[in-house]
Amino acid sequence: MLGYIGIYTARLEMPWVGNLKEKRALIRPVTERLKARFPVSVARLDGLDAHDWEVIGAVSISHDAQWLEGLLRNVAGFVADNGEYRVTDETFEVMELEG
Repeated sequence: MLGYIGIYTARLEMPWVGNLKEKRALIRPVTERLKARFPVSVARLDGLDAHDWEVIGAVSISHDAQWLEGLLRNVAGFVADNGEYRVTDETFEVMELEG
């Protein structure tokens, strides 16, 4: 066993947003702060051409599955508390890496 990979995804909805530029102005600060605050890589995964929703993801690796679970829960809390959108769906997954 090499370790674990933890993946968090969240669907963010903002039906009041009227264009892509406005949506990016809401999403970008949160994704940048996530990268600065937590040891994760962050990506915009889906909804890039939609003005009212987007899916973002965060990923990290570790030798400790419990630590990854806690990290992903902290990331989810940060996403929920630091943006002008609604989190309508989120997933958490910790998988064992095999060598």
